[in-house]
Amino acid sequence: MKALVTGGGGFLGKRLVELLLSEGHDVRYLARNIYPDVEATGASGYQADVRNAKSLVAPLRDVDSVFHVAAKAGAWGPRAEYHDINVAGTANLLQAARNAGVRSFIHTSTPSVVSYRRDIENGGQDLPYARRHAAHYSATKARAEQMVLQADAPGFRTVALRPHLIFGPGDPHLLPRFITGAMQGRLRIIGNGTNSVDFTYIDNAAWAHIDAATSLAHADPECAGRAYFITNGEPVKLWPWFNNLLERLDLPPVRDSLSHRLAKPLFTAIEFAHRILPLGEPLVTGFLADALARGHWFDPEPARRDLGYEPRISMEDALIPTVDDLRMRFPA
Repeated sequence: MKALVTGGGGFLGKRLVELLLSEGHDVRYLARNIYPDVEATGASGYQADVRNAKSLVAPLRDVDSVFHVAAKAGAWGPRAEYHDINVAGTANLLQAARNAGVRSFIHTSTPSVVSYRRDIENGGQDLPYARRHAAHYSATKARAEQMVLQADAPGFRTVALRPHLIFGPGDPHLLPRFITGAMQGRLRIIGNGTNSVDFTYIDNAAWAHIDAATSLAHADPECAGRAYFITNGEPVKLWPWFNNLLERLDLPPVRDSLSHRLAKPLFTAIEFAHRILPLGEPLVTGFLADALARGHWFDPEPARRDLGYEPRISMEDALIPTVDDLRMRFPA
């Protein structure tokens, strides 16, 4: 397979490039910058921007499968920038891929397209898209996902994956942000501390993309035109799990708490103040209050059935390299 990975310099994109290469595939990556460490793995780099349709022609030449991992993530920034990258950029890539004769398009989406405004327990594929989104990221990713699924057709097969809370060595955002908040004494348990959530180890998230590409290569693939939640399939109690991680790092646990009922309006007010005043990115948002207090875990069976996806690395085994990496970055 000749594969193109967009966002190949990022956390998930880089690991996907590495695993594709380990399977013997011909891999190139697309990013706005050049990443010598990624090219050192054997992948060919293309400096391009999904917002520029013309820049996508050369990277897509003779490609069989596109893995669209690139996106503007996070919960802060102008709506126009999220739209231009996540929606218009995806539209550009879809059209360019069709023009180039690409046969399969694997899109990295997010579970937040269905919202965390309520508890989700064993959530399935029938969960509807959120009517209102608390962040530009989830709103634009929902629109992009819909475009990708609607583009599915014979000869151009598409699928969307929704990996949840990706963690592992090299994680630049999720756990480091939590740990920094805990070390500075700013982190609070939001809600009653009993909410269950799913996580996804980085290798499992990357393998799910390869499993999806393999499935799309079959005649009349069951997964074509559909979206799948991707997790480790082992929901954990969020706050006890995180405190266990802190203990392994020889750091004190988070004990102070704030009810969701108080946190949601407080965090929303702080977010609003940062939007109208030149205060920069806030540490908390209304979206974050929901994500930290609500349960959100998903049914792993559809991905197993249609993609042949099985987590290769368990939550317990995933903690070993994760803790080793975090110890170097956050010495006690």
